[in-house]
Amino acid sequence: MRPVHTALAVLVAAVWGFNFVVIQIGLDHFPPLLLSALRFLVAALPAVFFVGRPKAAWKWIVGVGIALGVAKFGLLFTGMAAGMPAGLSSLVLQIQSVFTAVLAAILLRERPGRVRVLGMAVALAGIAVAAVDGGTSGPVLGFTLVVAAAACWGVSNVLTRKAAPPDALNFMVWVCTVPVLPLFALSLLLEGPERDLAALRALDWSGVAVIGYVAWVSTVFGFAAWSYLLRRYPASSVAPFSLLVPVFGMSSAALVLGESVSGLRWLAAVLLVGGVALTSLTPARASNRTGVGSGVSAGSPPAAAAASPVPSGSRRTSGAAAPRSG
Repeated sequence: MRPVHTALAVLVAAVWGFNFVVIQIGLDHFPPLLLSALRFLVAALPAVFFVGRPKAAWKWIVGVGIALGVAKFGLLFTGMAAGMPAGLSSLVLQIQSVFTAVLAAILLRERPGRVRVLGMAVALAGIAVAAVDGGTSGPVLGFTLVVAAAACWGVSNVLTRKAAPPDALNFMVWVCTVPVLPLFALSLLLEGPERDLAALRALDWSGVAVIGYVAWVSTVFGFAAWSYLLRRYPASSVAPFSLLVPVFGMSSAALVLGESVSGLRWLAAVLLVGGVALTSLTPARASNRTGVGSGVSAGSPPAAAAASPVPSGSRRTSGAAAPRSG
């Protein structure tokens, strides 16, 4: 990759990592489900008017919108609101790669090789260490909700793999339209209209900045830049940069929020990132019975998993766009 594009990939990873800090700040302004709903509302509008009509079937857009937008982000924001630290959340969420690989093996018949199985075992060991560390620094409920969010992310990755959208930015923007109403409804039901109205009436510039960052910077800019990189380079060259997200997440949480990073957390980070690298960057062997076309493995890091069905080791020759969730 050219140096400028390497710098762009690192910048996107930094944007997505710092997003966890911004979410934590946003939870001081909004209830978690309301914040998630506002994030998708602002990300979808006005972007939906500039990306053209959907280029993937609505069943996949709705499926990914529910799994990623409603379930994954709803659980993540709620888990962080329950006390899960931002830095630890950015780390634990990476277990999505293991959930994705397991679901792909069951639903897509992508048989994991020995290296991928080893990677899943190492990543699970990292989660175990993170659970021990989380037990001393955060509530069990918050940790459990973030792990559940990672599982929902795995579901959305497999659905995206099946959808094989030809233009991933177009796909992601339309996906952002799906969770808005369900999240608003859940917020009214579970968080209450009084709490929501109080948060909206108290909206200040810092609250606006939070919504702007999570919607336009993290979502729209992040996916647009990632899509641009995946149009120019093989997914196998771009995807590894997503492993920097928890590094930026933990370091920015320590610098901005004053979160402590224990020795156990660093050990968990090494195990998780190493395991995710083995799980995500090692191609799976697709079963001949599936009829599934060649493509980026469903176990790939989240942005790579949304790529169009082009073999990950080959350079795209067409101009089709392809890209995330942080």
